[in-house]
Amino acid sequence: MSDRLMYRREFYIGGTWAKPASAERLGVVSPSTEEVVGEVPVATTSDIDRAVEAARTAFEEGPWPRTSPAERADVLARAAAELRKREDEIARVTVDEMGCAVSQARAAQTGMVAAVFDYYADLIRSYEFERVVRTGERAGLVTSEPVGVVAAIVPWNAPVTLAAWKTAPALAAGCTVVLKPAPEAPLSNYILAEALAEAGVPAGVVNLVPGDRDVGEHLVTHPGTDKIAFTGSTAAGKRIMSLCGEQVKRVSLELGGKSAAIILDDADLSAVIPRIVGGAMHLSGQVCGAHTRVLVPRSRYREALEAAGAAAAAVPVGDPHDPEVVVGPLVAERQRARVEGYIAGAVRDGARVVTGGVRPAHLPKGWYVAPTILGDVDNGMQVAREEIFGPVQAYIPYDDVDDAVRLANDSQYGLSGGVWTADPARGLQVARRIRTGSIAINGSYPPFPLVPFGGFKQSGLGRELGPDAVDAFTETKNVFIPTGA
Repeated sequence: MSDRLMYRREFYIGGTWAKPASAERLGVVSPSTEEVVGEVPVATTSDIDRAVEAARTAFEEGPWPRTSPAERADVLARAAAELRKREDEIARVTVDEMGCAVSQARAAQTGMVAAVFDYYADLIRSYEFERVVRTGERAGLVTSEPVGVVAAIVPWNAPVTLAAWKTAPALAAGCTVVLKPAPEAPLSNYILAEALAEAGVPAGVVNLVPGDRDVGEHLVTHPGTDKIAFTGSTAAGKRIMSLCGEQVKRVSLELGGKSAAIILDDADLSAVIPRIVGGAMHLSGQVCGAHTRVLVPRSRYREALEAAGAAAAAVPVGDPHDPEVVVGPLVAERQRARVEGYIAGAVRDGARVVTGGVRPAHLPKGWYVAPTILGDVDNGMQVAREEIFGPVQAYIPYDDVDDAVRLANDSQYGLSGGVWTADPARGLQVARRIRTGSIAINGSYPPFPLVPFGGFKQSGLGRELGPDAVDAFTETKNVFIPTGA
């Protein structure tokens, strides 16, 4: 990997590559080798202040909020074209910075980046930013105006994808953005900033400042930001929501999940189980929407566990640079310790490790956990209640469909889910009963730009993607129009 991509010396602020306020550097550590593979500057609160000031100036004085939707659409379309040229670079950087298996990197880390910019370029050419409403002799001009300066805070598991989900609709709405990537995976979003600059996004409209939790909190509470768009843990989301509440600041949150896959009694387990297991191992299980609880008819429970154990044991684990590997390392040593702690806790609570649950013997270096299937799990156990964010799947028996629905809904989360059945119409009937933001029938399909994504309950507030995302970056104004105007 070239030094240009892996060793960054500056932030992107106000349309230029800006020198950081501090000389301190952050080493980016490869999860597979445990060695430093890159560096970025360490942001200070003064760097955040500069970025917010640049975004505020661009919003208050610059052309972007005052351009027509068609003009913004042209820029977004050029951004999509520039990002397509850089897909290989983005994918390769994420393999090194967060351990994404190269076999998944193009789809997981770039597949929904250019496509999202293209989607919003098309959408805002016909999006109704203003309309006239009338009743009798009264009339009002109802406008959707950009909310202002957006702080976009993204996690490390899909850094550019999730930055695109926020940045593209924010720009489409006419907002300006301060983007803060996670310290574990800050490098790939530099490529996004380069592409947006090349596409002609005006100075100050997008600013990139990687930083830790402390500067992130400064960004959230900064009086110059109007809206916070955050993806991350529910615990962090609660903190951000509390801080925003003190200022009545607009906020959207895409948080954790503990999603259930319901296998109905007519499903073909030999076909279904490998797909369910494979979906849960995507990005080493570090996916908020992963189907980590599998609900199985009690009469077929033993059969399902045997099939799941065999499927998980067959998943290739190893060096993420190897194109044959599916499960790479976890992002950090602390993350591996967290996952191992949940597995140990499950065993103490009475669950059984069907397969996995250990560090792979052939991988002495790197933060690996073998794909793990847990049996004899009760829905009240900690391992069934809390998000693990690792390659661990818990299998829970149920008595009938009503019991399965009750178990699926018995969660503080409501982000994703699935129903597996030989009868899709029956699957739809069950899916309608599940309190979750997204649910798939006979699959664990990734989101696509046209449909909203987000969660019920403690899985978040608001929606990303689809037209809903542009709505989320606007404020509604009514202008009363004089009669005859």
